[in-house]
Amino acid sequence: MCKPQATAFGLQIFAAVAILICGMLFLSCAPTAVIGGPVDHAKLADGTYEGSDRGGPNKAIVEVTIKDNSIVHIKIIEHQAWRGKKAEEPIVERIIAQQSTRVDAVSGATNSSHVIMNAVQRAIEKAYHN
Repeated sequence: MCKPQATAFGLQIFAAVAILICGMLFLSCAPTAVIGGPVDHAKLADGTYEGSDRGGPNKAIVEVTIKDNSIVHIKIIEHQAWRGKKAEEPIVERIIAQQSTRVDAVSGATNSSHVIMNAVQRAIEKAYHN
């Protein structure tokens, strides 16, 4: 008769520890640092370039099109995010409008915003010629 109670108690302890560890992992994820800034138009070569970045639970793969020394199009190929999907359109629009990979993040989707900006920056770095 004692064994079922011990098993149930063991499962409760296991569940509590698992929830605690998951909570600590998600709450302790520091936002990804932004690596980019204004685009150096003089160095850009026309073409389409791919870039990616990962930070915390987020990952982004983008395709950036450069034409006439400017960013003209950004396609998000992949974006792994829980709540950060809402960052996709505004961040892409801001990057193109400001010609910078350091733009204001979307509230509530800061890490996703930073990961998308960094993925675009990595693509831009491939577009730079010396």
